[in-house]
Amino acid sequence: MEPSDNPRLRPHVLVLPTPAQGHLNPMLQFSKRLVSRGLKATLALTVHFAASMHADPSLPVDIETISDGHDIGGFTEAESIEAYQVDLRVVGSRTLAKLIRKLDRSGRPIDAVIYDGFLPWALDVAKQCCKLGVVFFTQTCAVNNIYYHLQRGLLPLPLSGPSVEVPGLPPLEPSEMPSFVYKLGSYPAFCDMLVNQFTNVDGADFVLFDTFYELEKEVVDWMSANLWPLKTIGPTLPSLYLDKRLPDDTAYGINLFTPTTTSTVSAWLCSHPPRSVVYVSFGSMADLDPSQVVELAHGLALAGHPFLWIVRSSEQHKLPRDLMDSIPSEQALILPWCNQLEVLASDAIGCFVTHCGLNSVIEAICLGIPMVAMPQWTDQPTNAKFVEDVWRVGVRAKADEPGFVAREEVERRVTEVLGGGERGREMAESARKWMAAAKAAIGEGGSSDRNINEFVEELMSRALIE
Repeated sequence: MEPSDNPRLRPHVLVLPTPAQGHLNPMLQFSKRLVSRGLKATLALTVHFAASMHADPSLPVDIETISDGHDIGGFTEAESIEAYQVDLRVVGSRTLAKLIRKLDRSGRPIDAVIYDGFLPWALDVAKQCCKLGVVFFTQTCAVNNIYYHLQRGLLPLPLSGPSVEVPGLPPLEPSEMPSFVYKLGSYPAFCDMLVNQFTNVDGADFVLFDTFYELEKEVVDWMSANLWPLKTIGPTLPSLYLDKRLPDDTAYGINLFTPTTTSTVSAWLCSHPPRSVVYVSFGSMADLDPSQVVELAHGLALAGHPFLWIVRSSEQHKLPRDLMDSIPSEQALILPWCNQLEVLASDAIGCFVTHCGLNSVIEAICLGIPMVAMPQWTDQPTNAKFVEDVWRVGVRAKADEPGFVAREEVERRVTEVLGGGERGREMAESARKWMAAAKAAIGEGGSSDRNINEFVEELMSRALIE
């Protein structure tokens, strides 16, 4: 598709993510894909988020700000999660409308608002401002199908029986459901936010999912036939790690954390043989119990493979110092943060111990890395189920009665992935197949590539009519 030379034939989209790294990354990457097709994209971030981030100055998208009512301290200023959600909706709605009016007066008016599914109020603002509304879901179709059935009263709670049947999905044990569904009453504010994504989704002009068709064929087909004509547009990684059609797209480009110097990590990884290193990371939000950190540390040590473990600065006091000090530096590298994509792309990495946040799972799939799943909350138990039983690219570490994964289980699962046995070879082969499928989906003529092209064409057509 060739971009038009006429600026008014290039729709301008305003992209609104939830102010969190894991939601920003896929929406920013999708924005880059739209820009590469001739559209103009402006990213709307909260004031505090924008002030806290490290951004690549060469990003091809503009950045504007809205207020969540907590411009100095962001979420931490709010009295509670519930209070923050109210402030974000009330203040965010007002300042988002103000931003749209400002951009309309600039000579490049907004044609569509692409908003995170966690922020359904943005659709109301878009419609009030006479703009197209595009909902962008940053969790799998499987997980969102569960939340949809919950919101519509089609999934009775509390769960009962040995398995749960949801159309388009394999049978799930209650513990394989999202944690807010399985543990009814836990984190009610988050549960409300997740379920309320579907209060007005029927009014959206487009429904987009950050996944690719081949990965979730059955549930995508069911949802498309019974709910909305959705479009899968992922995986949303930088083009360098997928199709390489966007030559300057080598990193996400916006980070809340300052990564460790690349040369430090690269030199350590290069000192190890291919597929020998265990990479361990639980993302930017997981708060592991100190006892779980101790068990994980001992399990990694028992497994005997070198490991690179990302432990946020605020969490490092939980590490068992006597054990960590006894492990040679060539066997263990502990860092507060790193460029995860660069690490996973290293030939040295053979296993990823992960909390199963969707971004991490998709990054591992796209780079062909088998996983040991240690899900913590929200969508992660369901993602872990698919990692092990549907996509067959990893194994789940089982928690004991207190809810911790014991050191022996960590050792057993890491050894299962890296030990050279039949199951490990099967996972490695499956990971390679899914890596090829992911690259084909976003590559020229692939399922996601076609969907993005169709979205751009429909957006251009509808924007001109409006």
